[in-house]
Amino acid sequence: MTVVLVDYGSGNLRSLRAAMERAGSDVTVADDPATVASAKRLMVPGQGAAGPTMATLRRTGLERAIRSAVADGAYLLGVCVGLQLLFDASAEDDTPCLGFLPGRVERLDGAARLPHMGWNDVEPVGPPHPLAAGLPACAYFAHSYAVTDAGPAAVAETEVDGVRFTSMVAAGRVAGAQFHPERSAGAGLEMLRGFLQWSDAA
Repeated sequence: MTVVLVDYGSGNLRSLRAAMERAGSDVTVADDPATVASAKRLMVPGQGAAGPTMATLRRTGLERAIRSAVADGAYLLGVCVGLQLLFDASAEDDTPCLGFLPGRVERLDGAARLPHMGWNDVEPVGPPHPLAAGLPACAYFAHSYAVTDAGPAAVAETEVDGVRFTSMVAAGRVAGAQFHPERSAGAGLEMLRGFLQWSDAA
C-alpha cells in the first residue's frame, strides 16, 4: 500500500517517511497537486504554524488537491499541525483551515509551559477506532495549540497541567494525531499500522 506524504516545504517528512516504511507502507513524498489529488491514502505532516502552512497549501494548489483526494474517497491522516488544519479554524494567526471537522484550535492556556513538549498519556474516548487499537499509551508531543472540544470526532484525549485536549480525532475517512507518531516508539508505530489497515469495513 502506498501513502502519499504531502510536501509543503516544511514538516517532519524524513522521520515520518521512515516511520511509515517501518509500519509496512510504500511512501511517495509529493509537492505535485496532481499526485496528491489522486492519492488513496494521504498524510499531512506537522511542524510550524497554522497560518504559514495554510498559506502555502493554498498558494501551491495543494489545499485543492487534498480536498479533491478526500472527496474521491482517500483516507487522510494529519499529524500535529496537520491535525489542527483539519478543523474549521485556528486561533494561531487567526487562520481559516481545511474545515473537514467542525471546531476551532485554541492556544493551550493553563499549561505550565508552552510549547508543551515531551511524553504524555493518550487515553481513548468514545467508540473503538482502528487508529486507537494500541491505546492507552504514552506518546510524544510538541505543540502550543490544540483542540479542546472535538465533539464526536474525539478518539483520544490527553491532560497536561490540568488542561485536557483532544489528542486523536477521526470522522469518516479523515483522522489526525496531535502527537508525533514517528517519535512515539511502539505506540506511534501501532497507530500508523492502524492507519494502513483502516477501511470502511473496519
